[in-house]
Amino acid sequence: MTTLGAVFRPQLAPERLRAVSRVAEEAGLEELWLWEDCFLEGGVSTAAAALAWTERLRVGIGLLPVPLRNVAVTAMEAASLHRMFPGRAIVGVGHGVQDWMGQVGARAESPVTLLREYLLALRALLAGERVTTEGRYVRLDDVALDWPPARRAEVLAGVTGPRSLRIAGEAADGTILTMTNSPDAVRRACRIIEEGRAAAGRTDPHKVVVYLLAATGPDAAERVRAELRAEGVADVTDLGAAGDAEAVAKAVRRLAEAGADTVVLQPTADEPDPEGFVRFTAEQVRPLLD
Repeated sequence: MTTLGAVFRPQLAPERLRAVSRVAEEAGLEELWLWEDCFLEGGVSTAAAALAWTERLRVGIGLLPVPLRNVAVTAMEAASLHRMFPGRAIVGVGHGVQDWMGQVGARAESPVTLLREYLLALRALLAGERVTTEGRYVRLDDVALDWPPARRAEVLAGVTGPRSLRIAGEAADGTILTMTNSPDAVRRACRIIEEGRAAAGRTDPHKVVVYLLAATGPDAAERVRAELRAEGVADVTDLGAAGDAEAVAKAVRRLAEAGADTVVLQPTADEPDPEGFVRFTAEQVRPLLD
């Protein structure tokens, strides 16, 4: 069965997160996803707060930009979340927006190489291994976590291009795809991910998470169209969902049929009622997917 989630967009002030998290918990939402977009809100701090304010809700970070964080620090942060909130934290990492990485002096010459080295080291550290590696970007000398997760901790990769998708298949436990992926694009991405998995001899499960831009209410269609225009993908077919719960559920089902294990509804940046959007997702869309 497809897992359904919703995004708390960082265009909302951090102090809004508590109310949205509590509504998500009360409404029975399966997953709430957070973004570490520069220069808005920190992914680990907001995830820890959302997890602490709830008891059941799973919270995803989609994603942490790897050029900004030493891999040992990310491993420590992720392990702490997994130990404090077992089974409820989901951690995704990725290249980050290259212009933003340039602004802070962290832009890598080869983002794909960095991501591959980072994923391999991060997964090893979270598995409790002692790691020594001398890569182009990731260098560790006899590093091991004193408090690794008590159970297996998945690491997802948020990626777009073919090379990065293959790296996700090879070195990550799952892949996060943006809302600019139509069902056909999701199918293509899944094929490339499987190429990477096959090359690495991976046979373990690999989760595919896909964001779906969505809006409901009288101006839903125009809000979705405006955001697609702003993203430069207005001419791409089969993106976004606008309308009532059945219209959104239909779009979710199409992504699930294309290979998505989890679909995360992404409200428009101008969503007027974030709490209402979460309730809509959990109470109206979710029952139509059973």
